[in-house]
Amino acid sequence: QVQLVESGGGLVQPGGSLRLSCAASGFALEYYTIGWFRQTPGKEREGISCIDTSNSSRHYIDALKGRFSIARDNARNTVYLQMNSLQPEDTAVYYCAGVATYYCPPVATTKFDFWGQGTQVTVSS
Repeated sequence: QVQLVESGGGLVQPGGSLRLSCAASGFALEYYTIGWFRQTPGKEREGISCIDTSNSSRHYIDALKGRFSIARDNARNTVYLQMNSLQPEDTAVYYCAGVATYYCPPVATTKFDFWGQGTQVTVSS
């Protein structure tokens, strides 16, 4: 089991970019499938992206394809979510989560065991 900590959120104008980080401690993140999720008040937590342990499967929901990208840096024990061309509807708390022996897609909340505390992303003029 690993401890996950998200960082990199903040306030950005429409069209701007942010890079979120999901840093693991205690164990090697490379052996876990990592998912990114987001949640807004009153809505279900939504899986938006994932990367499996082999890096051969990188998934994004259709609305995010071409704007978001996920990558691993095993040396830093970190997974990143690069978010470009941000829009107001991207405003949410973003979470990362991990699970062993799971291959995405789908990015299903019930499949992930270890969760970070979330980082707020606000896209506003």
